[in-house]
Amino acid sequence: MARKSKSKESKKNKRSSLKPDASPLALLSHDELGKVATRQGLIKLLRSKKHSNSEVRRVLRFVDYERELMQLQIEMVKLQRSVQQEGRRVAIIFEGRDAAGKGGCIRRFIEHLNPRTARVVALNKPTETERGQWYFQRYCAALPNEGEICFFDRSWYNRAVVEPVMDFCDKEQYKRFMRQVPEFEHMLYEDGIELIKFWFSISRREQKKRFRDRKENPLKQWKISPVDEQAQERWDVYTHYKEQMFAKTHTTFSPWIIVKANSKKRARLEGMRYALNHLPYKGDSDPVISTSPDPSVVRRFHRSVSQIDM
Repeated sequence: MARKSKSKESKKNKRSSLKPDASPLALLSHDELGKVATRQGLIKLLRSKKHSNSEVRRVLRFVDYERELMQLQIEMVKLQRSVQQEGRRVAIIFEGRDAAGKGGCIRRFIEHLNPRTARVVALNKPTETERGQWYFQRYCAALPNEGEICFFDRSWYNRAVVEPVMDFCDKEQYKRFMRQVPEFEHMLYEDGIELIKFWFSISRREQKKRFRDRKENPLKQWKISPVDEQAQERWDVYTHYKEQMFAKTHTTFSPWIIVKANSKKRARLEGMRYALNHLPYKGDSDPVISTSPDPSVVRRFHRSVSQIDM
């Protein structure tokens, strides 16, 4: 009988009282959190409230993530100050499959930056006038000014993957873009623009889960688009065009940086680490936290890599 009771208690401990999207700190009140000064104190408080081991671990992981994020954001502020003072121009591109976490990562990058010299570029579909222009023309207008960092939530690489997959461009437009983009980026490089190209990589299963979460969560339903609806059906077509993009646009002066993004939090932290490690700034020799990215999460694309987004 005692064994049966113990089994029931074990199952009870495995179930979390938290909703999947809720902050783990919701297990505690504001007053309770205010009285905690150490990690051990937090653990003791959680155990005193009879929370399960899984809930305790979840809270500790969240606290560690928030601490690392804050420290990396401090370094981002230092980077921005250097960019301003030195009159540099920095562009960071965030690409990847739908629901890969690009927007959430950008929000963490810019959360504490001065909005006067940090700008998010998320262009709508081209107007009738823009459709008659050189494809790169509207992106040129959005490039960073002196002393500015621009974060591109998708970029000119729409024409490399999304547009051909969804038949938003014809074959000749696609081929012309693929010929021109290395030359375009080489011009940016020669003119002194510092460019980082991130590809956020997720599995098919994780993408499906995130789409389901968007549909079920009323606060995320605005993220759903007709393109998203077809992302799973056209997964293999996306893969084909993505691989063509890597093969033809990965260069020594403008390489692709792959970020494994099945874990959103790890992707945010390691993506930020890469940017801080790659872009020099005053104080980078003595950061408040390590800025060396985890190679198991962030790596430079290599042509020998056979599969990404599995």
